[in-house]
Amino acid sequence: MATAPKIDWNAVIADPRFQALHRRKQGFLTGLMIFSVVFYFLLPIGAAYFQDLFKTKVWGVVNFGILFALLQFVVAWGVAIYYSRVANRDFDRMAREIAADYEKGG
Repeated sequence: MATAPKIDWNAVIADPRFQALHRRKQGFLTGLMIFSVVFYFLLPIGAAYFQDLFKTKVWGVVNFGILFALLQFVVAWGVAIYYSRVANRDFDRMAREIAADYEKGG
């Protein structure tokens, strides 16, 4: 049975590549969070202050307010898919490179 490699986590944290990865990921997640929170609060703000717009009929009994509320789900899934693609393309690659170096004993 193979033993897990001993990794110096303090060295990993001090690695400039890890610091860069952390900064990029933190900035990306902060931007997504700000977008998500602003979009989320547009629904109650719009319902309170733009009632005429939200009452506007779009199709049958469906009004703009209902469509905007349903759009919250679409945006949530879109944010999740976007994050997943960026993480798979950029963050995971960078993390694999760092992990590979430290698993070798670097």
